[in-house]
Amino acid sequence: MLVPLAKLSCPAYQCFHALKIKKNYLPLCGTRWSSTSVVPRITTHYTIYPRDKDKRWEGVNMERFAEEADVVIVGAGPAGLSAAVRLKQLATKHEKDIRVCLVEKAAQIGAHTLSGACLDPRAFEELFPDWKEKGAPLNTPVTEDRFGILTEKYRIPVPILPGLPMNNHGNYIVRLGHLVSWMGEQAEALGVEVYPGYAAAEVLFHEDGSVKGIATNDVGIQKDGAPKTTFERGLELHAKVTIFAEGCHGHLAKQLYKKFDLRANCDPQTYGIGLKELWIIDEKKWKPGRVDHTVGWPLDRHTYGGSFLYHLNEGEPLVALGFVVGLDYQNPYLSPFREFQRWKHHPSIRPTLEGGKRIAYGARALNEGGFQSIPKLTFPGGLLIGCSPGFMNVPKIKGSHTAMKSGILAAESIFNQLTGENLQSKTIGLHVTEYEDNLKKSWVWKELYSVRNIRPSCHGILGVYGGMIYTGIFYWIFRGMEPWTLKHKGSDSDQLKPAKDCTPIEYPKPDGQISFDLLSSVALSGTNHEHDQPAHLTLKDDSIPVNRNLSIYDGPEQRFCPAGFSPFTSTFSSILATPIPLIT
Repeated sequence: MLVPLAKLSCPAYQCFHALKIKKNYLPLCGTRWSSTSVVPRITTHYTIYPRDKDKRWEGVNMERFAEEADVVIVGAGPAGLSAAVRLKQLATKHEKDIRVCLVEKAAQIGAHTLSGACLDPRAFEELFPDWKEKGAPLNTPVTEDRFGILTEKYRIPVPILPGLPMNNHGNYIVRLGHLVSWMGEQAEALGVEVYPGYAAAEVLFHEDGSVKGIATNDVGIQKDGAPKTTFERGLELHAKVTIFAEGCHGHLAKQLYKKFDLRANCDPQTYGIGLKELWIIDEKKWKPGRVDHTVGWPLDRHTYGGSFLYHLNEGEPLVALGFVVGLDYQNPYLSPFREFQRWKHHPSIRPTLEGGKRIAYGARALNEGGFQSIPKLTFPGGLLIGCSPGFMNVPKIKGSHTAMKSGILAAESIFNQLTGENLQSKTIGLHVTEYEDNLKKSWVWKELYSVRNIRPSCHGILGVYGGMIYTGIFYWIFRGMEPWTLKHKGSDSDQLKPAKDCTPIEYPKPDGQISFDLLSSVALSGTNHEHDQPAHLTLKDDSIPVNRNLSIYDGPEQRFCPAGFSPFTSTFSSILATPIPLIT
């Protein structure tokens, strides 16, 4: 049942204020709470509380079944599927037998990919030159491109000159979930073993330290971390090379960054949150092929972000609209979800939606660090592709084409090493260094380098508008060839100001026609969680949400999460004896 996450917004809000009222009456609610006092245990994950020290796990069979493959791919998004398809294309062409296994956490390929994207088809056409004959779902070529700066009541049109990142001539508006599903069918037809519904939960290593493969998630675990009678161990998949295509901020990639020190020579990654809705609108307002982007209101100039509205041609009057907010914003009271809902009421946006019906909602994190934040991509036994390391062209708001190309290049490099006559490796897991070399010679590297300074140029006194001026001068005129590279300001969390230095933001109530609350939104997300299962968030220190996040920043988690989930809800439930269901 889908209520859990959404129910948190209102109760969590009430709980915070209840906490403030009771602060003087609860001895544990001091200015800074002690992590050694009464903070309840929230996290139950075995990486924090090892099972071998938990008596509830004594006698449980922990043996895993193992399968051997040549290549294992984690994640069936555009990057992972491109790698899988290219590997099998090469194997067929050269008459080689290569076993490729792909695991995907969604129950169906494409189920976790919300429709509505503007695709640069360059890499897709490299992978499927006959895509039209094969019936690929690229049904909406861009026919009209618009860009504007919003004030509270007006829209100022900005011309999109040829060569600017926002120029979408030759691109397609796609339902990316449908495209990913179609790519999955092509992969299976080529002989890729696709395992949907299996999340990769753990990286496995050889004794020499190289990556051995992955293990899928265990099932049958209670919310408190104890095994159920239905407990089953996950499956181990071993490979000569493991490709990590988890997407933005993947939990396995974070382990690899640390183990192999992959981020030693790059800037910290910066992130954005993108929220998206799919609507059926009045056919008279439908303009198939129109692409509309805006910056400005409701965000201030120091908050990076903007909007998109795409008119799809899928047999019915569909539009995909969304709002992106950079997570380096300063005011902890900002709510990306509510900014999105407020934006829809702008006089230039609302008329398109009036009389229409919202049919889907979703959100995802975005890598915004660009060229400066790309980590080392290869290590013994594995490599990173797609949005996992972060190949998004931020000013273009596109990453699928670069993700696909990285998957193609990874596949070609792995194939060369697997089939080479003089295969030699210092480690059991193959270290495919050729991949990173080939990527740096490709158009992906050139494209990301050319726009490298646009995102960090928004940190000046003029904010986003300074970035637009910089783009006009140094990108449109000089094509990104300036002899300097700007750095990011640091990690996103370091930019957040204490709550005492900021003004709370009063958001208008949703009207239920154009804007909506979080409960009804999450109900359209396709998210489903069983009541008695562990939380999807793992806290390394259960005291941090209260001791630091609440006391200094007034609990920004209750506002920035697009599903309304916050670790505070569990904590406050115990403290205030006010049950707030995480899952119902």
